[in-house]
Amino acid sequence: MSEPLGIFGGTFDPVHFGHLRLAEEAIGQLGLGGVRWIPAGQPPHRGAPQVTAQQRLEMVLRSTAGNDRFSVDAGEVETAAPSYTVDTLERLRAELGGDRSLVLLVGADAFVGLTTWHRWRDLFALSHVAVAHRPGFPVEVASLPHELATEFADRHLADAAGLRAAPAGGIATFAMTQLAISATGIRKLLAAGDSPRYLVPDSVLDYIRLHQLYRVRL
Repeated sequence: MSEPLGIFGGTFDPVHFGHLRLAEEAIGQLGLGGVRWIPAGQPPHRGAPQVTAQQRLEMVLRSTAGNDRFSVDAGEVETAAPSYTVDTLERLRAELGGDRSLVLLVGADAFVGLTTWHRWRDLFALSHVAVAHRPGFPVEVASLPHELATEFADRHLADAAGLRAAPAGGIATFAMTQLAISATGIRKLLAAGDSPRYLVPDSVLDYIRLHQLYRVRL
């Protein structure tokens, strides 16, 4: 059986070391064969990103280029349709088949809001879900919406080995190194003319400067 494949979606506006560290630690802690990054084209849950989908895709390509366990999927960027995770997972199932273990990677904050996602219950038929949380602060069932708490209790995997036992349906959790980095904070630095160096890879910073991204528009 092939190793589980991590699926990591997001706006990546811009991609930063927090994203990269989450993907890297997921591989090690969950026994993934790799992580496929999928930048959102038209994210339906938030306002339009400040830069184009193609520019966000290019920054992800640059930031992941040195890691042969990372791959980048441009499927959401190349379509004008809203970027719904369930649709992307259905596409990946058609591409990879029904037997490959897929693991959707999400942060703890995003997981709390999972019930607001389009066709959220269908996600579990298509993939596992792995939730990254701060060290010492595991996912608390009591903090979850009732429907999600029920799913968590029914699907929680005691350890990552369960991700290999089936292609989908489980919920795993893992602690990741806490990096207090946010795309919002990086955009604020850039808008103020300050440097986000050491928060984003140099290749991404070079691209931002070359194209003068995230600058205040008067």
